[in-house]
Amino acid sequence: MKYTYHIHGITCNGCRNHVEEIVSKVKGVSKAKVALEKAEVTIEMETHIPLEMFQEALKNDGEKYNIHKLGEHHHSKVAKEKFLTGKGTGTFYCPMHCEGEKTYDKAGDCPVCGMDLVEEQNISTSKSTQWTCPMHPEVIKEESGVCPICGMDLIPLEADSSAEDKTYKKLLKKFWIAVAFTVPIFLIAMSEMLSYNPLYSILEQKYWNWIQFALSIPVLFYATWMFYKRAWTSIKTMNLNMFTLIGVGSGIAFLFSIFALLFPDVFPSDFKTADGNVFVYFEATTVILTLVLLGQLLEARAHSKTNGAIKELLKLVPATATLVVNGEDKVIAIDTIEQGFLLRVKPGEKIPVDGSIIEGHSSIDESMVTGEPIPVDKTVDDKVNSGTINGTRSFIMKAEKVGSETLLSQIIHMVNNASRSKAPIQKLADRIAKYFVPIVLLISVITFIVWVIFGPEPPYVFAFVNAIAVLIIACPCALGLATPMSVMVGVGRGAQSGVLIKNAEALEKMNKVDTLIVDKTGTITEGKPSVEKVISTNKISEDVLLKYIVSLNQYSEHPLAEAIVNYGKSKNVSITKVHDFESITGKGVIGTVDTKKIALGNDKLLEMFSISISEDLVKKVITEQEQGKTVSFITLENEAVGYVSIFDAIKETSQNAIAELQNNGIEVIMLTGDNKNTAKAVAQQLNLKHYKAECLPEDKLNEIKTLQQQGKIVAMAGDGINDAPALAQSDVGIAMGTGTDVAIESASITLVKGDLQGIVKARQLSHKVVKNIQQNLFFAFVYNTIGVPIAAGVLYPIFGLLLSPMIAALAMSFSSVSVIANALRLRHIKI
Repeated sequence: MKYTYHIHGITCNGCRNHVEEIVSKVKGVSKAKVALEKAEVTIEMETHIPLEMFQEALKNDGEKYNIHKLGEHHHSKVAKEKFLTGKGTGTFYCPMHCEGEKTYDKAGDCPVCGMDLVEEQNISTSKSTQWTCPMHPEVIKEESGVCPICGMDLIPLEADSSAEDKTYKKLLKKFWIAVAFTVPIFLIAMSEMLSYNPLYSILEQKYWNWIQFALSIPVLFYATWMFYKRAWTSIKTMNLNMFTLIGVGSGIAFLFSIFALLFPDVFPSDFKTADGNVFVYFEATTVILTLVLLGQLLEARAHSKTNGAIKELLKLVPATATLVVNGEDKVIAIDTIEQGFLLRVKPGEKIPVDGSIIEGHSSIDESMVTGEPIPVDKTVDDKVNSGTINGTRSFIMKAEKVGSETLLSQIIHMVNNASRSKAPIQKLADRIAKYFVPIVLLISVITFIVWVIFGPEPPYVFAFVNAIAVLIIACPCALGLATPMSVMVGVGRGAQSGVLIKNAEALEKMNKVDTLIVDKTGTITEGKPSVEKVISTNKISEDVLLKYIVSLNQYSEHPLAEAIVNYGKSKNVSITKVHDFESITGKGVIGTVDTKKIALGNDKLLEMFSISISEDLVKKVITEQEQGKTVSFITLENEAVGYVSIFDAIKETSQNAIAELQNNGIEVIMLTGDNKNTAKAVAQQLNLKHYKAECLPEDKLNEIKTLQQQGKIVAMAGDGINDAPALAQSDVGIAMGTGTDVAIESASITLVKGDLQGIVKARQLSHKVVKNIQQNLFFAFVYNTIGVPIAAGVLYPIFGLLLSPMIAALAMSFSSVSVIANALRLRHIKI
């Protein structure tokens, strides 16, 4: 048996592994798995283990973590709001995800790999918009109004540039300083290749060596000093990385050159020129560091594009909204909007928050959240979402969800979380990267020894240069970035098409899915059932029967119940009080109306109470069901007296989507709680070979388990509370965005528009992202497999070719940039 609990106190992969270890040691536990992003632990156990035993085990570990039933604690919601509002400049994380989903409060270097932390893009509700005058920028107000100097309307003040832009500008400044000092060093060094060196007519070579040393100081100790700080941190913490190799390689060359200046007589003749001066490598050191800095600069610019999808979503949030108070319009900042505010949305404006239209009508462009280009007509009582764009008419809406509760905020939150999660395919790269740097250091030492023993004259010079080239060309960064960059761009691209990915694992698994389980109501069908008719057996009038079932269903949240209540209201039926109301999952509802015991549900409900059905009534019901309609029996005092026929139209996109999935080799199975006749009619219409009717929630769950035991990779698409267990059990749970919060929380993928065509998009996105990751990993592996031996000099005996450390630095810098550039191609894929 399997149980899922909320786990409080986990913040990183280390916490996750530690909790899994503690829980797994509890007697009777078969397996424990922590979902970091949901703060939940799923425990498989032989027999039921009391929750108190797990609480005690965690308490004995130091009370850092606590565990409790789902729904007893609202930590995840609080965390989400805190995460969205942020503090100060925002939330920062390592682009290589060295510590999983761990984030930092301010910019800086990753303590593990040394990479620049990247700022997360999110909607901040903690910062108020300031206002300024376009003619008098010195005027800054906390709210909208007019300029006290010229009377012009104040406009929103632009926010400060992001930390990302600041990092890029800082690197750019350092790069130009490095170039300014490196170019003269390079020219001085290269002049030695001339047969007649004009510089030597001015000063002797040893003085030019000292000038190179002086010019190199600003490069090393200002422009690129951060590389040495990162290298030292990596050695101190034993998290060896790219900066370890750069720091060791360039550092050895620089220290060697200083030693050569101070103590030239110590060196053997191999290291000396004809004039008796020792070869110095200031130009190699500075050029290498400047090229690495160029790589970091290009990488910083490329990074800003990888989360471009989130930035585009953030642009959808308007700075202001028009508040309607006592019939008058007032412009207010978006972060001052509260639930219940009446807002006027003018033609062409972005809708500021989620809500519903209370006056007017218009067409809304929802392409930015659904991926569908055709505007949707909206009228009174229809829902509208933040970030979507109003058409040509003005309307008044009521604010219902603001700040972090809006759909746009939820999308951005989910994209951010997924971008920071690790795909299973990355484990291979992580394992290799762990041993990569020590192996490269060993290869560098072996290279030096081999060249000293077997190299041509001067052997020590060849050995020294090639050993440094090996250190410089190796780039574990390309391996580390291969997966995260593709995931980040791919998840953003999916969000633009209405496909929200909760984590990278789901994105990768979707590519392997061979079986898709779909619910009927709300997934295949519109999920907007409407009552077609109420039929009585003549023992009671249809009007009275309608009154009974409308009254009975007023407390039920089921879509069919809502349809019955709406139908009753349209017929002006008087609703009376119900006693002893009970909802029986998968069967129906019962209660007492006007002292009479009423039941409404399927034949399983009637079997439960041993209620017989006349043959005439059964025939009528079967006729309705064969037309694809859902039929519920009505009983009065334990006697079947009629039925209600409910029609739920199949979505226009369902048939094409199912056909496309089947053509791609995916077996589509419909599991529904509806009766066999209705299920058969729907299945025939959609050309579905496999379906099961009258399924209770546990039946769907067991069916998925059975398929998984057969080796199937199962995806489940559903939208209701009763689908939540199956969604959680499946390899990839897919929730319709039009469904319940419980279903969405249980799923790995959410389709904003809520139709099966979104599954086709998710499948295509998964395939292209996984392919892109494989390309990146292949490039990173091949680059290092070929680059390191060439730098070591394997081509020299055959072709006489050697790789300069400076060329190696250029190649190393562009390897990471190439991986990011390949990932950026995902921004333009068609899904």
